[in-house]
Amino acid sequence: MTGSETLALAMFASFITLILTGFPVAWVLGGLAVLFTALAIVLEVDLGIATGVDWNYSSIAIERIWSVMGNWVMVALPMFIFMGLLLDRSGIAHALMTSFSRLFGRVHGGLAITVILIGLLLAATTGIIGASVVLLALLGLPAMLEQGYNKSLAAGTVCAVGTLGILIPPSIMLVLMADRMAMSVGDLFLGAVFPGMLLGGLYIGYVLLYGLLRPSEAPASPAEPMDWGAVADLFRAILPPAFLILAVLGSIFFGLATPTEAAGVGAAGALLLAIFNRVLDVPMLRDVLTETTRTTAFIFAVLLAATAFSLVLRGLGGDTLIERALLGLPFGPTGVVLSILFATFLLGFFLDWIELTLIILPLVAPVVVQLGFDPVWFTVLFAVCLQTSFLTPPVGFAIFYLKGVAPEGVDVTTIYKGVIPFIVLQVIGLLILFNWQGLVTWLPSQAYD
Repeated sequence: MTGSETLALAMFASFITLILTGFPVAWVLGGLAVLFTALAIVLEVDLGIATGVDWNYSSIAIERIWSVMGNWVMVALPMFIFMGLLLDRSGIAHALMTSFSRLFGRVHGGLAITVILIGLLLAATTGIIGASVVLLALLGLPAMLEQGYNKSLAAGTVCAVGTLGILIPPSIMLVLMADRMAMSVGDLFLGAVFPGMLLGGLYIGYVLLYGLLRPSEAPASPAEPMDWGAVADLFRAILPPAFLILAVLGSIFFGLATPTEAAGVGAAGALLLAIFNRVLDVPMLRDVLTETTRTTAFIFAVLLAATAFSLVLRGLGGDTLIERALLGLPFGPTGVVLSILFATFLLGFFLDWIELTLIILPLVAPVVVQLGFDPVWFTVLFAVCLQTSFLTPPVGFAIFYLKGVAPEGVDVTTIYKGVIPFIVLQVIGLLILFNWQGLVTWLPSQAYD
């Protein structure tokens, strides 16, 4: 290795080490970018080590950060965050819970299936992991425990379904991935539709099988008979989120709006639904706007720091080093992709999805494209791996979101036991998507046709 590549390896190792200390991500990324730029300049002067980083990098970094902040696509981030937070407080989930429980209450595991279906609808409208997990925990977890559900099954269901919001469009993660990869947000949104439905279907199948094999741990509940009034209630409960999904994804699919414009449509639609449900007032709107600003600022701080970090890492030859290492693996192209996904799965135990999206994905994706694989297909597979990171200890944020609002008796060990089967299901879903690429690529191709 050259001297610059040695610095690149040290920079990446420092990033992994400092992240594990719990120090704020933005400061770690930005600080390492400054530190290793200085090291590269000093070493080049004193020791004659040829590096790709010099004083001109300061102006290049400023230009790159300016281009990030001026990117029109990134306007979608605060819009989707605002939409998700507003829907979280609009009462839609409570109406869905009441209606679906009447439909599936007589089935063993029916209450858990109700939670899954509500989670799928919330995922397609909010995309905020913390909001979805907390809302499902407050609505569904006490009801399942009261019915006599196994605690691990109930906790695992809430955790797993709550994380679907990071994958099913409109997704903040997919917006960031599209920006990092210079790809179409619409392509990723459409490519992630069937994978999200596949995971939801696997969850429902698992709950049904669990209820069949262990009916006492997923009991059926005495439910009111289904009549036309119940059907009307279900229709009225589904209509608002369906309207919002159609407004956002439908406008993208039919070419009526760009993803950024669709985000504005979604935010306006969520505002109208809150007004229609008579839950919007000044304190609520102020809280939503404050939380939107805080969340957006956090994401953009990490994004800007990651931009500087990746710029310096590439200047030191880090991307070339990783490319040589991956292409030098004793596997074929399929083995290389599987190795990348497996490494991403392991890194998800320790790193958040933001770091993996902003740092790891741009480094490994060019290698996958060079091997001849579809970039949309690989990016969606990468997204499924990152969704799993919300469930894996010690950085599984969905676990901590749930623990913060879980009833007494549901401890961290119970939650860990509950999420393990769903992690296995996600790995199965990943293998299905790996072998049947059309589940990802068909819908984007139809949009162009």
